[in-house]
Amino acid sequence: MPKMKSNRGAKKSFKVTASGKFKRKSAYKSHILTSKSTKRKRKLRRTTEVSKAEHKRVKIMLQ
Repeated sequence: MPKMKSNRGAKKSFKVTASGKFKRKSAYKSHILTSKSTKRKRKLRRTTEVSKAEHKRVKIMLQ
C-alpha cells in the first residue's frame, strides 16, 4: 500500500510546536477591518493553538 500524502494546504497553514501541539493563524483578519477596533486587529495578528476537538483532524492531514 502506498504512503499517505499530506494535505499540502494544511502543511502551509499549520506549524507543529516542540510539545506536539499545532499553531494556526487567527481568522477574521482579511477584510472589513474598518469596523474592528485596533486592539482586536492587533490580537488577531498572533497565532493561536488548534483546539483539542480539531487536533486529531489536523494530525491526519499532516501525516
